[in-house]
Parts: sequence; C-alpha cells; structure tokens
Amino acid sequence: MVERASPLGGGFRPGSHGDFADGSGVTISEVLKGSIVEANAWPGKEKALAESISATCRLRLPALPGNGAASREGTCAFNIGPGRFLVSGMDEALAGDIIAAIGDETGTVTDLSHGRTVLSIEGPRVEWVLAKLFALDFSLAAFPVHAGRATAHHDVFVQIQRRGEKRFELYVFRSFARAFAKTLCRAAEDVGYTIR
Repeated sequence: MVERASPLGGGFRPGSHGDFADGSGVTISEVLKGSIVEANAWPGKEKALAESISATCRLRLPALPGNGAASREGTCAFNIGPGRFLVSGMDEALAGDIIAAIGDETGTVTDLSHGRTVLSIEGPRVEWVLAKLFALDFSLAAFPVHAGRATAHHDVFVQIQRRGEKRFELYVFRSFARAFAKTLCRAAEDVGYTIR
C-alpha cells in the first residue's frame, strides 16, 4: 500500500525548541489517522445518526449538540454542530464501515481521510498555548475530556477535541497544515515545546 506523505514537510523536525528555562511546556506531534469522516443527519434524524455511529464504532455517543463525544481504543467521535459528528480512528476501513452503516434516509457521510491532518498538542501549558490562538475557554470545566469544538484561526478552520486532561487533537485542512503547524509552534515558543 502507498504511504501518505506528511504535508508538514521538513520544517517540522523532532527536537526541542523555544524557551526552555522551565522545561518543555508542550509537546507537538502529527497523529496519523487511518480514517476521518464527517457525518451529518437530515432534520429529525439526529438520534438515528448518533445511534448508527455508536453501533459501528462501539461508542456511547449522545445525540445532543455540544456534548456528544466519546472515545475508545483509538476511535473517537465528537459533535461539531447540530446533527454533525467528526469521527476518526486508526483503522482505514472505518470510513467505509460508517458510510455503509448510515443510510441515505438518515444523513450523509463525507470521507475526509486524505483531506485533513491531525496535530496533537499536550503538556502542562497546553491550555495557555491554545488560548493564544482561539477565543475558547480551554479549562477542563468548560471543555471536558472527549468534547470537541469547531472554530477558526485567521480563516484556518480547525476542529479541536480534548483527548485528555492536558492533551488536545487539532484537525486542520491538509493544505493549511504546514502553515498552521508553524503558527502552533510560534505560539508555544515562550513556554518551550518539543516536536515528536
């Protein structure tokens, strides 16, 4: 099988960067997902969509907007709007499984696997760094584990999911991934960052 080339290029090199007076504040890395899909429900079919995704991915996913999120063994799904979910996993067959599970009467599914890049950022200063880029409350109370948000930074659309108390995954358009990764690194310079 042909391996996908990273859109991040040679400038995204492993190592330590920025101000390390107090150690590394965050670690940034690319996450290689096998499948990334967006599923959208027709009006009135939000519950059926959430149930189909839950069954296919073996997740407990509520249909309510704003709090529908779940994760299990590398597969995750989160609500990005009313009746809309972003689903990702390491298995390349997941996209096809979701497309097959959601019938035309329930909604639509778009395979974004080759159109998105996922960056992980984690560490003790992760909320500080992300708050420099996005007008969101990144506190654990306002943005709980598994929850997701759709937002933008200077016209670059980003979907963010909290994957742990101090870990987030950021989904960006593949064509903007290199520029966005540089922006993320610049935002982390004052706390020190490590690229893995």
